[in-house]
Amino acid sequence: MTPERRRLAELTGDLSAAGGVRLVTLGDGVERGIRTLEFRTGSGLAFDVLVDRCMDIGHAEHAGRSFGWRSPTGFRHPGLHENADEDGLSWLRSFSGLIVTAGLDHTLFGGEVPADTYHYPPRRSVRHGLHGRAGNLPARLTGYGERWDGDRCVLWAEGEVRQAAVFAENLRLVRRIEADLGGDEIRLVDTVTNAGFEPAPHMFLYHINLGWPLLDEGARLEADIRETLWQSDSVAEQKADHVTFPGPAPGFVEQVYEHALNPGADGLHRVAVANDRLGMKVTVEWRAEEFPYFFEWLNLRSGNYAVGLEPSTHHVSGNAAAREDGSMIWLGPQESRTYKTTFRVS
Repeated sequence: MTPERRRLAELTGDLSAAGGVRLVTLGDGVERGIRTLEFRTGSGLAFDVLVDRCMDIGHAEHAGRSFGWRSPTGFRHPGLHENADEDGLSWLRSFSGLIVTAGLDHTLFGGEVPADTYHYPPRRSVRHGLHGRAGNLPARLTGYGERWDGDRCVLWAEGEVRQAAVFAENLRLVRRIEADLGGDEIRLVDTVTNAGFEPAPHMFLYHINLGWPLLDEGARLEADIRETLWQSDSVAEQKADHVTFPGPAPGFVEQVYEHALNPGADGLHRVAVANDRLGMKVTVEWRAEEFPYFFEWLNLRSGNYAVGLEPSTHHVSGNAAAREDGSMIWLGPQESRTYKTTFRVS
């Protein structure tokens, strides 16, 4: 036993006095029945992993100050979700939290695409809703806890999400989330595998949502933007500043941007939202080769006030366009892709 680990053991009867991971089940309202892993690092960083919501991260705070967005929907149980309801927009009825995963075979707005790769004549096409199915799929929890590596204690959780149908896709997401005891960062490692035996389309996006009090009037975006490749019509109509953020406004229409970023010398993209008044900044970093595209979602509507940072495998034009221009990722049988992302609070 190392000196630091021995000292902690002498001071505490249980590691939970310093931090740890605890499995609980939410018990009321639309959240009833959702298994949740509560992470506390002891530095002030605390966040919840929603096991039954793709192991996405819901509530997140540092030193009692929230930075993960909380929408009016709450963390809705996936059993209440209807993927094809409201012309594919039902995803918006369960849209809340620091991370909402989009994929595994579709991201962005819905639509209908060919299903010929599945060789099942009655299934001529696949109809997708907004941002796909993954964010409302429960995980099989394969493990969680605390692991010592010398003087370093790693808090961790791992689970498997399966998106599958007979005569259709068979995709598996293995997600691992880590944070160090005493640390201020969250590490996310995702591996997506085509567990079937026909080629499967793959699209992947993280909808990373930051809210009040980190997001407030005067908070700002920090990103090395080389060029803005696309923006929604609402940008020209409203002209809200997407770098230094205004306060909330009734009836605000979301402004969306696709930015081309300059990676650092280490090949990483880094994007942050900073609030000088709070002395708080949340930085997200990822490998440019894994997520070559990046969207900024500016939602200043009163009661829904949020900014979204969205690393993506594909351009904003979506599924059908990716098939047409050859940019769709086709995973062969048993082929995998891995994505590593870090969140840092400073």
